[in-house]
Amino acid sequence: MPKKFAFALLGFVIVLLALGLVKRAQIVKISSVPHVMPASAVTSYEAKTVAWQPVISAIGTLAPVEGVMLSADADGIVVNIAADSGTSVKAGDLILSLDTSVEDAQLKAAEAAAELSKLQHDRAAELIGKNTISQAELDNATAQLNQANANVAALKATIARKHVRAPFDGRVGIRLINVGQFVSRGRDLVPIQRLDPIYVNFNVPQHEISSLTLGQKISVTVDGFHQPFAGKISAINSQVDPATRNIGVQALMANPAEQLRAGMFVQVEVELPLGAPQVVLPATAIAYAPYGNSVYIIENMKGHDGKEYLGVRQQIVKLGTTRGDLIAVEEGVKPGEQVVTAGVFKLRNGSPVQVNNTVQPAASSKPKPDNT
Repeated sequence: MPKKFAFALLGFVIVLLALGLVKRAQIVKISSVPHVMPASAVTSYEAKTVAWQPVISAIGTLAPVEGVMLSADADGIVVNIAADSGTSVKAGDLILSLDTSVEDAQLKAAEAAAELSKLQHDRAAELIGKNTISQAELDNATAQLNQANANVAALKATIARKHVRAPFDGRVGIRLINVGQFVSRGRDLVPIQRLDPIYVNFNVPQHEISSLTLGQKISVTVDGFHQPFAGKISAINSQVDPATRNIGVQALMANPAEQLRAGMFVQVEVELPLGAPQVVLPATAIAYAPYGNSVYIIENMKGHDGKEYLGVRQQIVKLGTTRGDLIAVEEGVKPGEQVVTAGVFKLRNGSPVQVNNTVQPAASSKPKPDNT
């Protein structure tokens, strides 16, 4: 029995050795055949130099050059609305009127009293020349005339306060009152704003102060409008906000069609002096990584067997500003070099590639994506 077990164990060991030798022979055979990686399909883009207009980007709000909420200067009932909501008015145009029936009656009585005082004064002036009355009586008549005229002027001023007029050329907003409504003194009645020209207020970081000057051009884009609006810086705040370390800037824009309205949210770009040309690439060409961003440059390479093939070289780059689909590369890429723009994620340094530019990623500094 022990002999049979020994022979079985010996046979098992021999079989294992034979299988090991066969497997080793297969591995040696496979290792002797050179391994060739399959070429990855990619798209390419030729690096170009572009002279971009450097800008400072900011978020702004539109404000009227002149704007005010008209309020009641006296108590009364609204009897007439001369300028309805949305009406364009000139300075001095009547906006609305309050009831002045009581003041009108008081004014007639005051005018009658003033007329009587004038007759008495004229008669006293005539009699003083004949030495018929004293100087004191003439002075009293003069004082009564002045007082009567003052009463007339006060009533006219009270009546004028009940006729609300436009303080400047502008457009009336949505009125807050109706005919027949009683309004108290100080009650808001209707807004009025001058929209042409119009201000745009925005903030920029304090380190950009040296780049700002009065009269500097700006470009403003507004949601809902396809074209940008041009303007110029008209004022720079005298102090920096201590909480945000930003400085307030105000620019003036023409708005003849009054398309822009106060309170609109806008995007502002302040144009800076033209800088040096920069190498630009599509943003899809950049392989972002914590240790450094890179691109893959396409060029002819030699394999281990000495044969040439089309491969990629990984190049660390220093990135600059971004415009739409494009990004500036400050260091690492030369003009004219072919750079991979699609398929970057599957590449390694030295990987063989096959260029197919039938369909390429978007590469525009001012893209216009579909509204989704």
